Parts: sequence; C-alpha cells; structure tokens
Amino acid sequence: MTTRILAGGLRALLLLLLACALHASAQSAKPLKKVTLAVGGVSVLNAAYPWLMMPLALGYWRDEGYDVEVVATPGSLQTVQQLAAGSIALSQMSAGALIQANVMNNLPIRAISVNNVLDWAVGVQADGPVAKVADLKGKNIGIVSLASGGLPMLKALLRAGGLDPDKDVTIVAVGTGAPALEALRANRVQGLMFWHTALVGFENAGGRLRYLSDPAWETFADFSLATTQRIIDSDPAMVEAIARGVAKASLFTATNPQCARQLHWKRFPQSKPTGADEATLARNDDRLVAAVVGSMDKARRLDGGQAWGRVDAAGFQRMQDFLFDNKVIDRKVAPETFVIRTPGFAERVDRYDHEAVIRQAKACAIS
Repeated sequence: MTTRILAGGLRALLLLLLACALHASAQSAKPLKKVTLAVGGVSVLNAAYPWLMMPLALGYWRDEGYDVEVVATPGSLQTVQQLAAGSIALSQMSAGALIQANVMNNLPIRAISVNNVLDWAVGVQADGPVAKVADLKGKNIGIVSLASGGLPMLKALLRAGGLDPDKDVTIVAVGTGAPALEALRANRVQGLMFWHTALVGFENAGGRLRYLSDPAWETFADFSLATTQRIIDSDPAMVEAIARGVAKASLFTATNPQCARQLHWKRFPQSKPTGADEATLARNDDRLVAAVVGSMDKARRLDGGQAWGRVDAAGFQRMQDFLFDNKVIDRKVAPETFVIRTPGFAERVDRYDHEAVIRQAKACAIS
C-alpha cells in the first residue's frame, strides 16, 4: 500500500513538473511584439546612434519582449507625419520638430527620452582668419540645405555676434559629407553650420576646424525619442520598455564607448565606414562615439544627472523660447506639453540593474 501511494505521488509530482516545463516553454515561445522606430534626418545608422543601436546589439529590447526595427528617414518632419498617421510607433526627432508639431499643428507628440542637447556650431578653418562670429562678415557659410532646422540657429548666432544674417553673410546649401568639406577646403564657403557629429566627421576626413557656437545651446533639449499620447495611453508597457532599453544602452556606451563601436561594427557591418585602414577607421569612429557620449551626458545633466535619457520640461522650454524669439513659432504652450507626464514613468524606466550593465560594458564580450 505504502509503495503504491509513493508511486502515485511520484507520478503526480512528475506530471506537475512536466506541466510547469510546458508552461515555461510556451511562455518563452511567446512571439515578440513588433515595433517600428524611425530616426529622423539620417541616411545611415552608423556608430553615432548607440542609444538606439546598442539595444539591438545587446538584446535589451528582445529581453523586454519586443522586436524593434530601427529605420532611417530623411528628416524629423517626415517622422512627425509618420507618427501622426500611425505608421510607426516611435521616432527619434529634433526638439524643434517636436515643439512645432505641438504648437503649430496641435499634434500630441511627447518626448519619452532626451538623448542629445543642441550641439550645432559653425566650423571654420582652424588656421584661418575667422576667430569669432563677427569675423564672418562678408563670408559665405554652408549649411546642409536652406530648409534645414539649423538655419534659425545660424541666423540667431550671427545676430548675437552683431551681424545681420540677411545682409552681412551669404548662406548657401552645400549638402553633407565630402561635398560640404570640399566647399570649405576650396574656399567657396568660409564656414560650415552643422551638428557636432557631422563636424567630427569633417575632422575625421582631414579637416582642422575651430567651432563657433552659443554656449547656451548646451542647455537646450534636442534630439529626443518621442511617441504620441495615443500610444502612451494604449501601450504604456511598450513605451516604458523601449525607454528602459535606451537608458541601459546609454549607460553601456558611456561606460565603454570603444566597446559600443566594436559591437556596432560586429552587429551592423553594412554601416562600417570604408576608405582607410582598420586602425584609422576605428580611431575615427571612436572619436565619433566620444562626441556623441559628450552630448548624451549634457542631456543627462539637464535633469540633474541622475538618469540617462530622462526628459526635462525646462530644457524644452528653453528651446521653445529660442524658436519663438527667432520667429520659427508664433506662440508658446506649457513646456510640460512636450514631455511624457505618466506618473512614475522615469522611476520605472530607471529600474534596472545598473551594476550589471556596467559589468557587461567593461567585460565587452564580443562573439
């Protein structure tokens, strides 16, 4: 009798363990939820976007249950349109585009992670005669296009330096990359108005530049990950998970920027630069990532430096004031309009094992 009872109990236990194993297997086989994230103003997703590419390389978003596709799009305004149409879930966009969407078009787009400050500058020849903004009088200044969001910044910088941007200088479209640098080298333009990583790219290509900018810009929120209020309301878990992956990737990259570059090359070989020996390419991309980390850290300090990517309404207020003062927008709204307002959101995003991410970055296991 005792033997039969023990055997029956053993069978029941085995059946229970089998059921648990099958349940766990079913849970692990649960399909990942697909999410599309568009990056505005980008043609190639190179090593300059580690907060978006490292979650893919390191599996942070997959661990949260999401299969995220990160795609490049020509400009921030296009991603605003895609968000409004519901064809994408999230967008990396300039703060200017986000503010204009809310103020001018009443589109409820909210920043969920601030990743860069406003880091544009005019790059001039380091050994040339232009040492300050006033020295640009009578000169030609190149910009990616005359529709660029950098145009109001350039005009504001010129006015602050005592120049009339409509009379004292000539602003010309030079495109990006090699054509822009060649315009400077050939003296067709005497300055290039670009964002920081583009200027670093010019230096990597052999340019020697002096930067002219407004230090106040470093207190403006700029390149941010955003979504619509509708998605925040309908899928808060996804929004939180994506922001947490961004935060973890930011910490990883800041801990070991060189490893982030190495992982990017390994995971996304199609975006690896060419045209030089391996050591030169590595050195150039390491400089690029270092520049990005500098801007990421300045963005982190907008909200006191406590967490990566945390949104700061005051940083958007300063950007909105700038846009209003330079007649890009004709009215202002409460700065809280531009950021996610879900109670406890930032605290939950920051709820991950920071030390584990730091150890992972220091170990830099690339397989």
